[in-house]
Amino acid sequence: MHDSQPRPLSAAKSPALSGRARVPGDKSISHRSLMFGGLAAGETRITGLLEGEDVLRTGAAMRAMGAAIEQRGDEWIVNGTGNGALIEPTEPLDFGNAGTGARLTMGLVGSYDMTTRFIGDASLSKRPMARVLDPLRLMGMQVLEAEAGDRLPITLRGPKHAAPISYRVPMPSAQVKSAVLLAALNTPGVTTVIEPVATRDHTEKMLIGFGAALEVETDADGVRHIRIEGQPKLTGQTIAVPGDPSSAAFPLVAGLIVPGSDIVIENILMNPTRTGLIDTLLEMGGDIEFLDRRNAGGEDVADLRVRGSELKGVTVPAERAPSMIDEYPVLAVAASFAEGDTLMQGLEELRVKESDRLSAVANGLKANGVDCVEGEATLKVTGRPGGKGLGGSTVETHLDHRIAMSFLVMGLAAEKPVTVDDQAMIATSFPDFTGLMQRLGARFQ
Repeated sequence: MHDSQPRPLSAAKSPALSGRARVPGDKSISHRSLMFGGLAAGETRITGLLEGEDVLRTGAAMRAMGAAIEQRGDEWIVNGTGNGALIEPTEPLDFGNAGTGARLTMGLVGSYDMTTRFIGDASLSKRPMARVLDPLRLMGMQVLEAEAGDRLPITLRGPKHAAPISYRVPMPSAQVKSAVLLAALNTPGVTTVIEPVATRDHTEKMLIGFGAALEVETDADGVRHIRIEGQPKLTGQTIAVPGDPSSAAFPLVAGLIVPGSDIVIENILMNPTRTGLIDTLLEMGGDIEFLDRRNAGGEDVADLRVRGSELKGVTVPAERAPSMIDEYPVLAVAASFAEGDTLMQGLEELRVKESDRLSAVANGLKANGVDCVEGEATLKVTGRPGGKGLGGSTVETHLDHRIAMSFLVMGLAAEKPVTVDDQAMIATSFPDFTGLMQRLGARFQ
């Protein structure tokens, strides 16, 4: 897909946005639904699955290892292999642009006595995998082949018998934590993951739902100790995937910065490990109302009513980063329309996303007239209320879907249109982004 001709897209100043929108299912929960369903005994039924390219690659990988996965109408039906019974794939597993899928699957296969090869597109092949492979090596897995710096293509060989470990995660990363917990599923004994900074906890919640013996203890310093007993029997479940807060971020910010807007975004996951952006926008003076708060499949869900707001700059502390790591590009856009300075701290993780997201955001802002200062792990944005003088330039997306969507949102409230150099990769996480935004009144051209 990424080898075809780039398809630029422009967004122009729009009238007040209005209406109701339902964003795609949560990406994290969608990946895990297919993985755990593919591993569990019996049938798993999934509704609301994000049918983006990334998630479908995870489904293809599970199929290649013995799971039966089919779509029937709105439902995905998965018949799993049973825990411990994955089969060695005959072909390399191609993850395209899917970092989550690749890293979690490395954990899953890391404790199996088999050889697995991982490949991906140009963007994924630049992303470091060492953080996931290091703990897996401690459990007995070998890396037979890898590009410099533990990058794709990578060939892994699992041990005859994996060894349980106690592993302190060196950086806040839900992917590293999850990879170790998934490797533990085929490892005898108790594996412990020690997490100094809490990250999204979907893996823990869902594994318990599928029948794993997993317990989480938080000590006096707020450090989480996650213990999982190896080789559990996992049983198929029924899962309704809530809307992805990272995707909701785009209509949410658009509703705040386009004057006079009044929109409702339905069925959004409100897991506290994922709501950093909403917390920040409320602090900035955003008019966001929570409607019909409810629980769905062990997760908190709500509808969000969003109205055009006059935002003010704030300081976003580093400890909030894990709960909104994917939302900084669109927060930077919101900050561009706020009064005063917004300082974002603790952004080192953005350097190793689909692109060097921190530089990509700073360069896009500067190209479109925003005053900003990029530090090693910080970004300071000086806003211009009303968007006066902003826009008028093309942003380099570096094949990064979140950069593309963030700057298209900017164009809806800037004085002059904003163009992104390619829209193709938006399909990895939000296939209907342009359609949904246009139904609310967004002007794309």
